[in-house]
Amino acid sequence: MTTMTDSSVREFKMPDVGEGLTEAEILKWYVQPGDTVTDGQVVCEVETAKAAVELPIPYDGVVRELHFPEGTTVDVGTSIIAVAVGDGAAAAAEPVQEAVAEEPKPEGRQPVLVGYGVSTSSTKRRPRKGAEAPAAAQTPTAAIQAELNGHGPAAPAAPAAPAAPAASAAPVTGDRPLAKPPVRKLAKDLGVDLATVVPSGPDGIITREDVHAAVAAPEPAQAAAPRSEPAAPAVSPSAPTSYDTTRETRIPVKGVRKATAAAMVGSAFTAPHVTEFVTVDVTRTMKLVEELKQDKEYTGLRVNPLLLIAKALLVAIKRNPDINASWDEAAQEIVVKHYVNLGIAAATPRGLIVPNIKDAHAQTLPQLAGSLGELVSTAREGKTSPAAMQGGTVTITNVGVFGVDTGTPILNPGESAILAVGAIKLQPWVHKGKVKPRQVTTLALSFDHRLVDGELGSKVLADVAAVLEQPKRLISWA
Repeated sequence: MTTMTDSSVREFKMPDVGEGLTEAEILKWYVQPGDTVTDGQVVCEVETAKAAVELPIPYDGVVRELHFPEGTTVDVGTSIIAVAVGDGAAAAAEPVQEAVAEEPKPEGRQPVLVGYGVSTSSTKRRPRKGAEAPAAAQTPTAAIQAELNGHGPAAPAAPAAPAAPAASAAPVTGDRPLAKPPVRKLAKDLGVDLATVVPSGPDGIITREDVHAAVAAPEPAQAAAPRSEPAAPAVSPSAPTSYDTTRETRIPVKGVRKATAAAMVGSAFTAPHVTEFVTVDVTRTMKLVEELKQDKEYTGLRVNPLLLIAKALLVAIKRNPDINASWDEAAQEIVVKHYVNLGIAAATPRGLIVPNIKDAHAQTLPQLAGSLGELVSTAREGKTSPAAMQGGTVTITNVGVFGVDTGTPILNPGESAILAVGAIKLQPWVHKGKVKPRQVTTLALSFDHRLVDGELGSKVLADVAAVLEQPKRLISWA
């Protein structure tokens, strides 16, 4: 067997894939120890405080070890995968082949998580606490525990002592309860202590079903308490406990949701928000949307009311450029931007994100339609890059898609204004002196009152409304 030197192993560290990020969660591994990788190949997907990002490996070689299982949050700069390169690549692959040939899979054995199976290197591992006993003295349960913890198959086990009667909790093995990393993550998310779970898997391994059963199980009886302690007063079945997993679900705050929460709190209590409203007849805008859908120039493009609302806001910013600014607290300056990176708030399974269209002010209507379509599709697929969410100057949030009339949106940090668009509904409206059914919506503009006064904010909102009421102003005002 070829010996591998440390110089032939490259450690790939968790990069800062955003701007100032400190950690990321490993969502999925695409490789296993023993796999061959090439420069630029995606090896895993991670979730940062901004988005889900795929990480490519920067060199060729053979995967030697995955340092963390899926679901682990890792600090930026920490090594997450070891890859044997150069002459060490062949040495890294050899142990895997021998292990397959010499170590037949035990009957009924369940597959373990990537990176937690047979060791692919001959390097020695630091012994775990309480593991000074020889491998030959391990029980079968301890052997399974060693494999789950990434130490490879244990030495042949000595005859086990007669089994004790079954208890109401997981068996005590001198170490933590037996469970694979995804099961441990599930238990953590549900607030379940694995030490209290009754295992049903082979050799005492706790399964996902065991964790769910523990959540649904009633609280242990008081009789299990030591006899010397006085019995606690009976509790009414209708009285809620301090934390009853059958009545509550606890969701860890992390990733995009954690970052969004921090940003919104910072924005709400830093920038003095003011919100103004206007209700407008957008019947002509809706007719123009239908006409554009039939135009060959827009074939294959996303054409909807949001497209014309975005264009209306860009026209209003052109007429009132001071709205497109930010507040520099350190320098005590107002920074007016001569470009518009138009943010579009998007609700995704990972939380609210606000990617933006770079230099939207310079795009034609068809170009803007293409950019909006690409932005929405990318966000829905969860592939929005951190760069796409940086540098925004003003934002639109469309709450109307949820049937909501309007709202009072909170500013995206670093921006001075955000426009909320309500649902477009057929309503009675006075048109040319008569009450007629018209397509009507309500717009809400929130702005930072430190740099945007009431006059400026009102002008911008009125201009947006005027364009949506008479779309031909897009030609005369653009």
